[in-house]
Amino acid sequence: MAMEGYQELETLMQQDKGECKMISGSCLCGGVKYDITGEIGAIVHCHCPTCRKTHATAFSSVANVTLDGLTFTQGQGLLKHFESSSGKKRYFCSHCGSHIYAKRDDQDHFKLRLGTLDGDPQLEQGHHIWLSEKAPWYDIDEVCQLPRFETWAE
Repeated sequence: MAMEGYQELETLMQQDKGECKMISGSCLCGGVKYDITGEIGAIVHCHCPTCRKTHATAFSSVANVTLDGLTFTQGQGLLKHFESSSGKKRYFCSHCGSHIYAKRDDQDHFKLRLGTLDGDPQLEQGHHIWLSEKAPWYDIDEVCQLPRFETWAE
């Protein structure tokens, strides 16, 4: 990167309370890439049936990102969307299917799908929502007591 570009990036990353870290993400195939330069909310784990089915998992981990805080650096044209409920669109890579974000027509933020982040965003854990609709096979209390492995189970 040219020195001028590096200095501009450094300037963009400065905040009143010090430096902020650039957060990047991408889809599974690498066709869609993005940077987060705006404020990110706390991590929320959603257990609603729509999120479970969309992500084929027990829950979806998301965080709010300001509208001007999400910048696509590659592959924005690969994004397609599905309107899962009236006014809510879920955007995903049309090549590999990775869900990147969701947006409601009446909201001033995106719901970023944190599984697409390429590093540790160092965000606060917020809370779990829609536990009344959680997968019946998922026991949130028991899961923290299960054996843990750094790679495959031995």
